[in-house]
Formats: sequence, structure tokens, C-alpha cells
Amino acid sequence: MISINTNSASSMAAYNLANSNVNLQRSLQKLSSGQRINSSFDDAGGLAVSMKLSASIRRTEATQANVNNATSFLQTQDGVLKNADKILGRLSELAQLSTDVTKSTGDRALYQTEFSGLTSALSALTNEEFNGVGLFVAGGDTLAVVTSEDGGQSIGITQSDLDDIVGNIDSISISGASGATTASIELLNTAIQDLANLRATNGSEQSRLSFAADMLAINKVNLESANSRIADVDIAAESANLAKLNILQQAGTAMLAQANMSQQSILRLLA
Repeated sequence: MISINTNSASSMAAYNLANSNVNLQRSLQKLSSGQRINSSFDDAGGLAVSMKLSASIRRTEATQANVNNATSFLQTQDGVLKNADKILGRLSELAQLSTDVTKSTGDRALYQTEFSGLTSALSALTNEEFNGVGLFVAGGDTLAVVTSEDGGQSIGITQSDLDDIVGNIDSISISGASGATTASIELLNTAIQDLANLRATNGSEQSRLSFAADMLAINKVNLESANSRIADVDIAAESANLAKLNILQQAGTAMLAQANMSQQSILRLLA
């Protein structure tokens, strides 16, 4: 049957051309954005998984920043403890010098002046802070550093008790007739050992945070790889698809024109 009112071939060609145009636009969007999923229509399930993975990546990055800040806290604390070590070393030296039998009372008084000044300087170190948080707390305290993006793992870092060390040597006097007593020198040696313990604890906590930071970095890489496999476009495959769609669009345009031309043959039957 030949009909003027209906051109099925033209309608089908227009339908196929419209689909080719839509798919071509989607392919162009994927290649221009670098993402396979640009809307929920592209892959609803994949989009949901990708959203959760992206959130995990951002939490991992935030956790990395927190761990790095905690490491900086410990590094700052160790810097103060290193300075305290220098002070205690000099205090111990002064105490030993004061026992020299050739030193006069005036000499020992001068040693005591320096000793008292250094003791005050050591006491001032207990007030040091990192971003408003005390590096040292009387009695000691532990700060929990979260080391996993889900909040399930943490490492404790210590706000050391430097006050206890200062308190033990605060009453030492080296200005006596024979200088520092044996008990005073033993107190200084004990303070040096206690300080060494604090630095050892600091070092072990820095080491643990370092391993935690490495694990976070590895987890981030794995999460990014997993998300990339879901959300990122395969450039090679999509480029091939774009070439195909371009051909289909051109062919569809030509066939639509051909289908529209076919109606012209009816005029020859009426002539």
C-alpha cells in the first residue's frame, strides 16, 4: 500500500537518529568529564557505591591530616624534651663542680645562681603548648588519635609529666659548704633517667603514628583505585564508541533524508 499521510520509513529513521544523537551526547559528556557515571541514569548502583567510596576517601584524607598533626605534636614535644635534656646535663655538671674542694663559698654561690636560673628555665618548659594544647600535664595524660577512617582504631599519645621531674630537683641546693650532696646528685641522675624514659615513650609513639600514616596512604590508594574502576571512563573504549556513534549519526541523517525523498515518487503516480 502506498500512503501520503504516513511515512513509516521516515519515522523510524528519525527515531534511530534521535537515539544516536542522545547516545552521542552522552559519549561526549563521558569523554569531556573523564567519568563513566555522570548521572544516576548512567549506572544507579555504581553511583551509590562510588558515592560511598568517595566519602571514605575524603575521611581517609582527613584522618591522614589528623595523624600528621599528632606527629607534629610529638615532634614539638620531643624538641622541648631535648632542650630539657641539655638543661639537666648542665645542672648535673654544676652539681658535680660544686663538690670541688678547691672552690670557695663564693664560687659555689655563683654555681647556685646559674643552677637556680636553669631550674626556673626547666620549670618554664612545662607550660609549652602545641596549637593551644599542652605538651605536658602534671600526672601525665593520654590523647587518643584516631587512625582509621571508620573511627574504629586509635593510638594514644602522651602528654608527659615533666612537672614531676622539675619538682624532684627544685629543692636541690649546691651552695653548701661542700657543694651538692650525694643525694642531690642521685636526684639529678634519676631526673635524667626519667627524662630519657619520656623521650623513649615519645619516640615509640612517633613510630606507631608513622606506621599508621603509611597504612592510611595505602588504603587511600586502594580506595581511589576501586572508585576509579567504577566511576572513571575507559578513554580507549569510549573513543571507539564515539567514532561509531558519529558514523551512526551521519548515516541516520542521510537515511532520514532518503526516507523523506521516497514520498516524492508518489507525485509521479499522480502526474
